[in-house]
Formats: sequence, C-alpha cells, structure tokens
Amino acid sequence: MRSSKFTGRMALLVGLAASSSLGSCGGQTRGSFSITGSMITARSRHTATLLPNGKVLVAGGVCCANEPAIASAELYDSATGTFTSTGSMVTARAGHTATLLPSGLVLVVGGSDPKSAELYDPATGTFTTTGGPAEGRFGHTATLLPSGEVLVAAGGYPRTIGFFPIASAELYDSGTVMFTATGSLATARTSHTATLLPSGKVLVAGGDPPPVYSLASAELYDPATGTFAATGSLAAGRVGHSSTLLPVGMVLVAGGASSNNGPTLASAELYDPATGIFTATGTMLTQRMAHTASLLPNGKVLVVGGTTRSSSLASSELYDSVTGTFTSTGSMVTARAGHTATLLPNGKVLVVGGSDISSLLASAELYCP
Repeated sequence: MRSSKFTGRMALLVGLAASSSLGSCGGQTRGSFSITGSMITARSRHTATLLPNGKVLVAGGVCCANEPAIASAELYDSATGTFTSTGSMVTARAGHTATLLPSGLVLVVGGSDPKSAELYDPATGTFTTTGGPAEGRFGHTATLLPSGEVLVAAGGYPRTIGFFPIASAELYDSGTVMFTATGSLATARTSHTATLLPSGKVLVAGGDPPPVYSLASAELYDPATGTFAATGSLAAGRVGHSSTLLPVGMVLVAGGASSNNGPTLASAELYDPATGIFTATGTMLTQRMAHTASLLPNGKVLVVGGTTRSSSLASSELYDSVTGTFTSTGSMVTARAGHTATLLPNGKVLVVGGSDISSLLASAELYCP
C-alpha cells in the first residue's frame, strides 16, 4: 500500500510544479537554456538540494585539478538569479550525498571524508556534525524513506590506490541523529542508482564493482523487513547512468557506460515494479554518461549533458513515457558533465557546474520546459 507521507509529498511537489509550469518563462523561449548567475567557486561532483524556502544549496565537490575536495557551499536564489556564500561544511567533500529531511535540515554523508556526516540548517546557514555512518562511503546513494529515515546504501571505501565496493547499508534517524545497520545488498556496488518506488521500497540498479566492469543486477530494499531482495536484471550493465521515477510508477534507466573503460550507452530501459522486470524502451539520440535526468511538471524527463568520454555534451533530450521515445530539445550554452540539475518551484530546471573536459565550471543555466 502506498504510504500516505509519500503520497502527500508527491502530491505537493507535483501540484506546485504543475501550477508554476503554467506561468511565464520571463521572456525565455520555451524548450531552451539561458545563462543565470555564476557560482562563486567552480565545482564538479558537488550536490544541489532544493530547500523549503525555494533556494538551492550547492555544497562541496572538486574545485580544481590538484584539490581533492572543497568544503564551501553556496545558495542560489531564483528570485535574483544569483549565488551567495553560506556556511562551509565542517569537512571538505566530493562524491558525497545531500538529502533534505522532513525537518527542513539537509543531511550530508560521506564522500572524501567517508565516515562522517553533517547537517545544514537553512535558518542559521551553518553546518554541524551529526552521528557518522559505521562504514566509510564514497559513490553511495542516500534515499529518504516514507518513515523519514534515510537509507544510505553501498558505495566504495577509499584506500591508498582506488577503492573497493561495499554491500552494507545503514539507516539515519533524524530523531536520534544516529546511523544503524540494516540489511546488506547481495552485491557490493558503487556509482549505482537508488529510486524510491510508490510502494515505499527502493530500487537499487547497476553500478560499478571496480576495476573494469559494470553491473546489470538490481535489488529491492523493503523498509518493512529491512532486507534487500533480487529483482529483474537490466538488459545491459550500466555505470554512470540515471534512474527516474515516472508518474505511471515505472522507472526509466538511461545511458551510462558498459564498463569503467567501455563505451557509453544510448539505450534505455523501463522497470515495472508490478512484474519486477526491465524492458527496453526508446533509445536516446546521443550516447551519454554522467548526465542528469529530471522529471518535469508535464511528466516528461529532461536528460541533460554528460560525456561520451571523448567530449562533454551540451545537448539535451526529452523522454515521453506515453510514446516511449526521446526527442531533442534545446542545447545548453556550455557543454558539461558531472553537473547537477534541480527542478525549481517556478517550473524551470537549474543546471549547475560540472566539467567541460578541459576545466571545471562555475556557470549555471536555466531550462524552461
């Protein structure tokens, strides 16, 4: 049965986005990108979190070639189209996760400092430490459950040379501000995706068990039992892909790469929770990985940027679940991969930072559906 908390949150988000999407693009052509204010600091592998006040918190990431991670954070205000600095994280991080809690605080977990976590308070603009996970994690996922807990799953534990994937998972309880162990995945993985389903279960798909290949397997986490169980496998192993819950309840998995060093993919698949099976759907116009995929108020999915390994992409495309096809839409002003994309309350999508292969980016753009 669908959780009432899940249903309420989804209804609120869809309602706000749907109503705002009827408004004006402020002179911007629909289906196009336009430049907005630049960040104070260029960054990639950062996080972007929409706050209850409508601002977007951009935190951490990598800022330059010889700097492993940064602690700075910024706020984007769509009313002014500008970024302003806010409190810095306690610890410099890249490859971390940031999750908006029901309380309005933001939970930041792992990354370059893998065994720590902190909370951002929008009211004070400050980060403070909170209970850390039992295992260090990099390239993990963090999923807000209907209960208000956060499922932190798998990821890699850094070591002197590279990192090794782990299969464990933990739950963060904002009431006790503690992490507790929950069931482990059947397969260790990192750089996978995790998608909350309408049932309250979480679909974990694909990912990377270093050093050379990607996973086609998928698993379901059941909060009622605290366990993971195998579900249907992807037709193709994927790493660096995207996963998006569609309004019909299915999950769109798109792009990625067939291995750490393998070719990028244009193929896409749909996961049906009713059958537990992945089936092929329309193919993207462009092979891409390290892209973003955002569900728009009209029910379509906006796929933006990414890389073919040889170059970053400025192109974007729309997936229509009614026809099962991808069509092109406006291109970004700047090609980028490793960026973030955030649906704003006004219906636009904010694309921030990333890399154009040769350099890290401070620029940001707005897409108007």
